[in-house]
Amino acid sequence: MRILLTGSTGYIGSVLLERLVASGHEVTAVVRTPEAAARVVAAGARAAEGDLADTAWFAGLLADADAAAHLAAPAEGAAALNEAVVDAAIDAYASTGRRFVLTSGIWLWGSASDITEETPPRAPELVAWRVPVEERLLASDVDATVLAPAVVYGRGTGLLGLITDGARTPEGALRLIGDGEQHWSWVHVEDLAVLYELALTHPAASGRLIASDGAPARVREIAERAAGDAGVAAEGAGASRERLGAAFADALLLDQRAGGERARSLGWTPVHTSVLDEVAVAASVS
Repeated sequence: MRILLTGSTGYIGSVLLERLVASGHEVTAVVRTPEAAARVVAAGARAAEGDLADTAWFAGLLADADAAAHLAAPAEGAAALNEAVVDAAIDAYASTGRRFVLTSGIWLWGSASDITEETPPRAPELVAWRVPVEERLLASDVDATVLAPAVVYGRGTGLLGLITDGARTPEGALRLIGDGEQHWSWVHVEDLAVLYELALTHPAASGRLIASDGAPARVREIAERAAGDAGVAAEGAGASRERLGAAFADALLLDQRAGGERARSLGWTPVHTSVLDEVAVAASVS
């Protein structure tokens, strides 16, 4: 397939690009700089350098692809960028049967113990802007998938580092986010890339799709494995909000458990080491 990809030099996007090229797809990667263009070309893609906020330009690129996935996630202006990208997707793909995959995230559902695609969104402030953008896409005539990864780990990066490499107390204990009793749902970045490919190619993958390995783990348990004899130290939610920023901390304090059964019904099977085992292995060799 001819696949258009944004965010291809980021954490998830670079792994997805690797996966799509290995599967034999013809990938065009949207980039902003010559340096990023060189990186994606070296990875086996064709580079298209330009501005995603230019709706007409991006719609033209979409029209030349069989399917597309949007993973670009700028630190600032994400809401406006996603609005523009969805505008382009509707312009280019409405009533065509071509698949457009929009990246969401597990935080959309707030704290809940059994999150599925049918759970009503209860997004915290940090990601509340996602809800109307996604609902507009899903209500359009585009064959769309809104893929919501759980917290992503693997290949030594991601939000996991906020737990395992976080702040320390003067005594050396690893400082928790809140009391650490909140569960986070997880997905390995390479398993996630497999699901993105399914979302792009599987006829039944339209609609909301959660990427979770079904093994939620408490922040405290992960931190304890990483800290070893140094131990961990809880802090109040207010202290975490002050240390990390209120909106970001409120998202990190969510207690979330998601199984990912719909993804498994499409044939997706996570195969990588669980986050707890990965942290334990890393701690044993450090």
